[in-house]
Amino acid sequence: MLEDMKINVKMKLAALWTAVMFCYTYADILAHMRADIIEGFLAGEVGGVQITQETLLGSAILMMIPIVMIFLSLTLKAKADRWANIILGIVYIVVDLATLLTPTEWVYYYIFAIAEAVLLALIVWYAWTWPKQED
Repeated sequence: MLEDMKINVKMKLAALWTAVMFCYTYADILAHMRADIIEGFLAGEVGGVQITQETLLGSAILMMIPIVMIFLSLTLKAKADRWANIILGIVYIVVDLATLLTPTEWVYYYIFAIAEAVLLALIVWYAWTWPKQED
């Protein structure tokens, strides 16, 4: 019989945030291979959004939160960790659902958005069902 160790919920959450970040990153890498995106970058506008200092700052903040959650999932006290994961997981599910509502013919975009939403739902689920310590 193979040994199977129990994985702490903090490790699961950190692993899920890492997987979410890989999805975000690889979806962006693939987008940067598209001629329409490259042309938009050169023109200073992508998807009808002007590329400005503010939009880049907003994008940086939007991505820094899940990056930092990898670390915080391991280091926050259990109660704060649980609520941070529930709240931010839900916020990022909403962001992903908004992404899914953006019309595009690029199927990979939807595949990543669905995968991200599933991973984020797992984050919320594991945080919501966080095991209680017996007295």
